[in-house]
Amino acid sequence: MAAVLQPPSPLPTARLRLAPRGAVSLRVDGAWWPRSHQPLTELPPLISALPPEWGKIVTVTVNTAMWSEAPGRILAGHHVVRLRRESVWQRRHTIGLFEPDHGRRDLLVVPPELAAADAEYLMAAVAAYGL
Repeated sequence: MAAVLQPPSPLPTARLRLAPRGAVSLRVDGAWWPRSHQPLTELPPLISALPPEWGKIVTVTVNTAMWSEAPGRILAGHHVVRLRRESVWQRRHTIGLFEPDHGRRDLLVVPPELAAADAEYLMAAVAAYGL
């Protein structure tokens, strides 16, 4: 009997809600709800899910209090992305995404352990109002 080879499972889609284009955002450009605190696992699907008008993300800044250890670079969206870690307490629940032509965009990071109903409510509020 021949074995049937299964293709590798695709990366899970990012749980992401962005503020509408042209919306005046006070602090963040949307919300993202990762499944874990592992940047190597979570950041590639996020970067792949971003709209084309955000451009090619070259650097991501994460907070050391929320994310596990990570290398200085990751492969995401078929290109290398620099990963910077910072310990600024005001940005514990955000990540910064940098693109040379569009500058910085920030996403609120919803903690992975948050209950689904609470996470969905928070993400919808951020997407609607750019809190």
